[in-house]
Formats: sequence, C-alpha cells, structure tokens
Amino acid sequence: MRQASGSEAIDFPPMTERPAKLRRVTTADAIFNQLYADIVSLRMPPGMSLQEKKIAEEFGVSRTPVREALLRLAEGGLVDIYPQSATVVSRVPVSAIPEAVVVRKALETTTVEAATRGATPADIQRLDMIISRQKSLASLGDTSGFHEEDEAFHEAITRIAGYPGIWTILKTVKVQIDRARRLTLPALGRMDNVVREHIVIRDAIAGHDVEAAREAMLHHLSAVIPDVAELRTRYPDYFC
Repeated sequence: MRQASGSEAIDFPPMTERPAKLRRVTTADAIFNQLYADIVSLRMPPGMSLQEKKIAEEFGVSRTPVREALLRLAEGGLVDIYPQSATVVSRVPVSAIPEAVVVRKALETTTVEAATRGATPADIQRLDMIISRQKSLASLGDTSGFHEEDEAFHEAITRIAGYPGIWTILKTVKVQIDRARRLTLPALGRMDNVVREHIVIRDAIAGHDVEAAREAMLHHLSAVIPDVAELRTRYPDYFC
C-alpha cells in the first residue's frame, strides 16, 4: 500500500490523460482507492479479514480515515462489517450479477452506437494503442495489466461517445462482475479472445457501421460475462 502522511490530504500523481497537475485527494479517498483496487483484483480475496489498526499503520494515519474508507466499501458491497467483531472482504453475491449484466449491455450498446457515429481518426488511434498494449500484456500473461487495459478500452468508447459519466455508473454497476471475471482471465486463450473481440468492435467503429458495432459489443459482453455456476463450483468460498 502507498504510504500517506498523517495529514488530512495527500498529493497523488495525475492520472493518464488528466491535466499535468497534482490531483488533491483526501487520505480516506486514497485508502478507499487502494483497498477497492485490491479487492476487485482479488489481491484481497473474499473472506479475507481486514484489520483497521493494521491498515492505519501501513498508511501512517489514524483509524478515522480507515474507518471512513471501510464504510464506503461496505456501502458498495465489497466488505462486510460486523460491529465489535470483524471486517472481512465480502463474497461475490451471485444474485447481483444478472441485473448488472442487463445494465451493462444496455449502457454499452448505447455508448458504442454513439461512438461509431462520431469517431474521428484520433479516436481510432486511441483504441489501437489500447489494443496494442493488450496484445503485449496477453503475451506476457499479465492478467492484472490486461484487465486495466480492458477497462481503458471500454472507458475510451464512452468518452468517444461523449458520455464519460456513463463509465462512472458502469464501474459501480459491474464491480461484482469484475471480481468474478478475474477468475476467468487465467483460462487458456481467454485474453487472446478478448483482444480479437475488441478488434471487431474497433473495426466497426472505424467503419461507422452502427449495427455492426452494436452486435460486436453485445457478443463481446456476452462472452466476457463469467459462467458463475462453474466458478461457484470451483471457488465455493468466493460466492454467496
């Protein structure tokens, strides 16, 4: 985890494509962001105990911002807090996945259609760069980096469409899907399949073929949704 000072705010480097200036975030935000990333990536697997005191020590802060971050994670369904007992990383709720799938398909077909109508050569170049990075990461077997570029690809489409706020909604909606998907990426050939599906989407956008883009996105999203029943059999302690 990143070290933070005991003050109420810390400076983080600017994110990709943001203006070249420091982004001001609170200590609680920094802790939340780090724990969120660790939970979604399964570096902190379902059922893992989270000790408030230990997290505070690692960040070099009091327990107050840690408690605030944990409460936000609980609100998002990523941790379970048992007062006077324990705080643990929540299991993936199977019941939440079907609805998330419906929402994701509805929103992402909308954004890909809009992106296809208005994409510029610079937009296509942006998608090409992401796909190129994905190819490299797939060849290295870097599932974590690959997932980050997968996110970048879909986020880029929402920005090309002119609806960047939709990505913020989607990140919240699909968080449980993302946790389950992390268990599928190590499967042989899965990353290569994702790259091929992204290329089909990219080509449809570049050709301004709205119907083809919509169908390609629907096919892709249907393929990336994990087989929860099979995963639940393999990882019974990860799901509820």
